[in-house]
Parts: sequence; C-alpha cells; structure tokens
Amino acid sequence: MAARNSERSFGWVTRALHWATALGVLGMLPLGVYVARMEVGYSNLWLFGLHKSIGVTIFALLAVRIVWHVVSPPPPSLPSDVAWKDQAAKWVHRAFYVLLAVVPLSGWVGSGATGLDVLVFNRITLPPLAPVSEAWETMAFGVHWVATKLLAACAIVHIAGALTRRDGTLARMVKG
Repeated sequence: MAARNSERSFGWVTRALHWATALGVLGMLPLGVYVARMEVGYSNLWLFGLHKSIGVTIFALLAVRIVWHVVSPPPPSLPSDVAWKDQAAKWVHRAFYVLLAVVPLSGWVGSGATGLDVLVFNRITLPPLAPVSEAWETMAFGVHWVATKLLAACAIVHIAGALTRRDGTLARMVKG
C-alpha cells in the first residue's frame, strides 16, 4: 500500500487525511449545534474547549492536506457520464477547501473577540486573531454560522455524489 498518490489512485496518506477530516466535520456539525443551543454552565463549559480543539485539529488537517497535495498531487477525478456532475464535483471540492479554512478561522476570531482564550486540548493557548470587541464577535460568529451551513450542504452533496456514482470513485477513496 503506497503512501503517495499515483496517476490513477490515492495513497494511504491522502485517504487517511480525507477520512480523518470527514469524521471531524461530521462530528463537529452536531456538536456545534449542541454547543450553540445549550445553556452554558460550569458543568458543560468543557464542551466549548472540545469544540475549539476539534476545530483547530480540522484546520491543521487541512494545512497538512494542502502541503501533501503539493508533494503528492492527487489523481484526476474520474469523468462521469454527465458534464454538470463533473463541474458540480469540482466546485464542491473547491468550496470544501475554502470552508474548511473559513469555519475554524471565523470561530477563532469570534472566540478571541469575546475575550476568551482559544485553548487547544487544555494545553496550547492560541493568540487572539481580533481585538476584544462586540462588533468583531458578532461579525465572526455570523460568518461562522453561515459557513457551517454551507459546509453541511457541501458534505450532503459530496456524500450523495459519492454514493450515486458507479465508476469506482468511492472504491478509489476507500481502497486506494
């Protein structure tokens, strides 16, 4: 099992980064909804830290994935029988990369604007990306809210596309 991608298949590093990111995003969506709606108290404050830690981890996975794709470019997508599906897949992938950066960065900016530290796994304190400001907080969390909805929509379209294609695309991402 090769680590690097070939012209026809994904290596195990690309597949591991893909599935780790997918699990992170699919876990974060319901956690984020819960955290946004919960009544905050001392007993559940740790969930904010967990949410921030997973978000930073997903952002780090994105950075590693981008560097890895420079080192080992992924194989081209398999063409479908319908041109609009190929274009949709291309745009969804582009949107994923943008949103996987925008969602954690906007959360980081919003958290910093509240005056609360972004503490990663109770070990590393990240510097704030914005001044303590209600305006920054409102703007950043507004962007975060919209971007997470777009990310969820992209995930649904991506999963639906992967499950409905019969050309081996899904097998390529599972087996290489």
